[in-house]
Amino acid sequence: MTATHFWSTDAKSRTDAAASHEPVHAVARPRLDSIDLLRGLVMVLMALDHTRDFFGVGGMNPRDVADPALFLTRWITHFCAPTFIFLAGISACLYGARGRSVGEVSRFLVSRGCWLILIEFTLVRFGWSFNLHLDVFVAQVIWVIGASMVVLAGLVYLPRWAIAAAGLIMIAGHNLLDTIHPEHLGAASWLWNFLHQSGIVPLGSQAKLFVLYPLIPWCGVMAVGYAVGPVFSLDPATRERSLIAAGLAVTAGFIVLRAANVYGDPAPWSVQGGSLATVLSFLNCEKYPPSLTYLMMTLGPALILLALFERARGRIADWTLAFGRVPFFFYVLHIVVIHVLAVALAWATLGDAGWLLGPPPRQTPAGFGLPLPGVYAVWLFVVLALQPLCRWFAALKQRRREWWWSYL
Repeated sequence: MTATHFWSTDAKSRTDAAASHEPVHAVARPRLDSIDLLRGLVMVLMALDHTRDFFGVGGMNPRDVADPALFLTRWITHFCAPTFIFLAGISACLYGARGRSVGEVSRFLVSRGCWLILIEFTLVRFGWSFNLHLDVFVAQVIWVIGASMVVLAGLVYLPRWAIAAAGLIMIAGHNLLDTIHPEHLGAASWLWNFLHQSGIVPLGSQAKLFVLYPLIPWCGVMAVGYAVGPVFSLDPATRERSLIAAGLAVTAGFIVLRAANVYGDPAPWSVQGGSLATVLSFLNCEKYPPSLTYLMMTLGPALILLALFERARGRIADWTLAFGRVPFFFYVLHIVVIHVLAVALAWATLGDAGWLLGPPPRQTPAGFGLPLPGVYAVWLFVVLALQPLCRWFAALKQRRREWWWSYL
């Protein structure tokens, strides 16, 4: 998603290389692998969510605690957006750690952020819709990553503690704003859709924009990731202990806060008819916008995995790394491939795929879709088919030195 130039170094690459007289990449490589591996894992999980979007049977409610298999299929993909945006913040810090000035980092974030916003409303929009009519736009995850980079471009001029404080305040405090709704702001209602509450923003008399990912608290997640970046300048053992301790603390905090049922999510959990359904109700946190408990539930385990992946080796790790090294390439490609397969299935089963040639959300007609095992089968096919392409593209990018490759 974001420019892979962000992940071309680590926070100590220059100073460590100068001290040891070794090549920079010899020091940086292990740390990059842990970030790439975690990012690759969440990219693969993300493809499952998008496969379900296109192939799920109409009327399926992925938040239905009475359907554990479907609920957990959706729930596991909750880790994708928070983890990816958090890692983007870390990567921005590592980019600046290679002797670049604050101004250079800020300009880099602005240029990459604006590029991603442009891509969201052009290339990514076409992949989701297969439609060139400029009537409906959807501000999804690519938009919010780009916009958060632009916000971070201003925050980087602040002291590190202030960046961390700004991010934590947005994450921990934004649920206090849940009682404010766009209509309360009158003519400025559109601004609240961009900032905090998902909704439709008219664009003149013909077009409209559905803001699915409001800016707050996502830009806070990226800011906190940026503030965490210096942890990667620590020695490996200290870094692992720090990440695991932070991850356990955040996860424990989620359990305590969610159990209290007082603050942190607009929808409290409740005791259900069975123990499993009650557990799922406990885990059923709000994503749009992501509540405090939602972010704690996902970022806590992400911190732990980031530490554990420092030691990850073997075929599975190497296989997954390919997705994490070219996330933007995989993101665009997998949407197009899944969409093409859905169109083919619609023609084969219904004789019509017109309803798939438009922006989401869509009304799935009766008779279309696959049961959950079929969704998993399509997901595995797509991931297995695209992994060699991602590996090839990652190797190609590594060989190229032209500046514009960092945008791909």
